[in-house]
Amino acid sequence: MRALLIPEKGAAPVLSDDLDDQTILGAEAPGAADTDAVIDVDWSSLNFKDGMALSGRGIVRSWPLVPGIDAVGTVRDPGATGLSVGDTVVLNGAGAGESRHGGYAEATRVPAEAVVRVPEAFTAKHAAAIGTAGFTAMLCVLALEDAGMVPEHGPILVTGAAGGVGSVAVSLLAGRGFQVTASTGRVDSEGDFLRSLGATEIIHRDELSDTSPTEKPLQSQRWAGAVDSVGSTTLGNALAQTRYGGAVACCGLAAGPDLPTTVLPFILRGVRLLGANSVDAPLALRQRAWDRLAEELDVAVLDSLTETIGLSEMIDASERILAGGVRGRTVVDVSR
Repeated sequence: MRALLIPEKGAAPVLSDDLDDQTILGAEAPGAADTDAVIDVDWSSLNFKDGMALSGRGIVRSWPLVPGIDAVGTVRDPGATGLSVGDTVVLNGAGAGESRHGGYAEATRVPAEAVVRVPEAFTAKHAAAIGTAGFTAMLCVLALEDAGMVPEHGPILVTGAAGGVGSVAVSLLAGRGFQVTASTGRVDSEGDFLRSLGATEIIHRDELSDTSPTEKPLQSQRWAGAVDSVGSTTLGNALAQTRYGGAVACCGLAAGPDLPTTVLPFILRGVRLLGANSVDAPLALRQRAWDRLAEELDVAVLDSLTETIGLSEMIDASERILAGGVRGRTVVDVSR
């Protein structure tokens, strides 16, 4: 079996064309359960977490392990999923690429409580292009929706806007009629790209990182809400600039897991901080998110923000995503 494997803690990933199937599919594989389905993987994707895993930055918790937090393919054995052999399915997170084998292999086991049939609106490649990043973006949009956010409330900020989560979030929010302000460190190179996704304003990320949110916990009220995939000072300033009664959905920590802020945005402006967890999302929420993606995400837009690479190119790609050099989404063809 063709797979990218991290053989042991601290070791560099190794691409193998003849890995023993039982290493990945056997009952002794990490995280394996009797209820698992087995899928033949056609596509995976590149996410920030994958870059961290491939560079040894604290994501992988079991060795040897196949990384890849996304897997898209066809069902070989449905296990306890209620799916049928041959169904096209997608797995996002649920421990894949962290504590159990992930999608950078030609086949893998997937937990019954997390695998979703790919909606008819998407091809398998589209589902991989959406991946965890797009799935997480929709979780954030749904969190804002559940908090009562509507376009009439005012503009929505999206941080890390040129990345995977950010670019899909910009497209989804713009499609819902929101005025979207996109924050990026690549204003000159990615401004036109973000406008093509529907952003109405582009700001440099320094506007959200140069001020200490603990020293200025309440700033000018600019946003009705936000989707943040950056964390740290950026998230603190987004909260400090959110209008009374607004909501901020957070899902990432590209700048760090800390949150320098005070309670003032929460108790004086009633701002709500909403977490989006794609790893442990229950099946009903996963299904809701994928159903809404099928309704709202324009596949032509998705194609415009997607590039395709082979499994053999993953090491270089992982370095680029950690350095902030990847635009939109990257699909991984596990066969090459």
